[in-house]
Amino acid sequence: MIDYLEKMTASLKVDYYDIRYETKHVEQVRINKREIRVCDANTGDGYVLRVLHKGALATVNFTRPEQAEAAIRKAVENAEILAGNKVKPKQLAPAPVVVDTVKVKLAEDPRHISLGEKKELTNAYSELLFAQPRIVNVDITYDDVYRNKYYLNSEGTRINEELVTTRLSGAIIAQDGALTQPVRFAFGGSDGFQRVRNREQEALNKAKIAADLLKAEPVRAGTYKMILNPGMTGVFTHEAFGHFSEADIVRDLPSIREKMKLGTRLGLDELNIIDDATMSNQLGYYRYDDEGVPVRRVNLMTNGVLTGRLHDRFTAAEMGESISGHSIAEDFRYAPIVRMGCIFIQPDRYSLDELMASMEDGLYIGDPMGG
Repeated sequence: MIDYLEKMTASLKVDYYDIRYETKHVEQVRINKREIRVCDANTGDGYVLRVLHKGALATVNFTRPEQAEAAIRKAVENAEILAGNKVKPKQLAPAPVVVDTVKVKLAEDPRHISLGEKKELTNAYSELLFAQPRIVNVDITYDDVYRNKYYLNSEGTRINEELVTTRLSGAIIAQDGALTQPVRFAFGGSDGFQRVRNREQEALNKAKIAADLLKAEPVRAGTYKMILNPGMTGVFTHEAFGHFSEADIVRDLPSIREKMKLGTRLGLDELNIIDDATMSNQLGYYRYDDEGVPVRRVNLMTNGVLTGRLHDRFTAAEMGESISGHSIAEDFRYAPIVRMGCIFIQPDRYSLDELMASMEDGLYIGDPMGG
């Protein structure tokens, strides 16, 4: 495929180009109220061509090889049009030339598990949770995604990388009269199907929380000390800090650019926030981003001080900072943009028991319901 992409783009005469071809295979099972709502598999593929010419960047997506010639012509034409209207030319930060093939390493490959077995596993979790006291509905989804990406650019980078994610997630609804309490659950990763096996006790713990909440005393308005569990902490970190570490957002919003200057103190000495997409067991894992740049661990906040941010090659050049490998496309339908890989707060020296002991009259906040 890399050789084919080279032939496809051989006629391009521009300052820079890259092209990405990807196949994506998804298998999914969804069960709601004991009824199978989805049980299917689908595959798609496509190309994303980017052209940098005269300081302007143009992107064209296409799905069939015979469309390549027209796509190339359109991309160059669009770049010419954009160049005539650009106040500030776009530039690329330097990146290493990479030639690599990354085959996925899985403890148990979901591609070797039949869709029928995946349906049976999902149904087993559904039935287990329905059997618990006060549980009136379980909405549960299994999905796995296999992506095979080929990337080439005019600088000499040639990469083929496979990615596989497996996930089981859903909502457990408890009810007592008119009162309902939903609790969400999710587990999965990028290292195999075993991530969704043998998690029954965790699922049962969530069902118990949903039932217990029916008898819980409502929280009274006021100011409290709080401990957030890892799920809630992750959502807050992602939404309230992580997006403002994405350099394209910082670049485009002057007020955020002022508040997010490197070296600014934003938190306590104990607070360290990291984005690390190199952890192979996490859903956000990858080796190379969609500009062919090796991803690296980024210390976004160190001891409460802003020390880094996430870049593609364009934002890194514009802001005079180092590339980080965080130019990501959702799949073959999209051009890449700057996005987080796997963001988290680094554990400190305190245990949960020590934190609880320091609370006095406080709140422990459980999992979120959404962003």
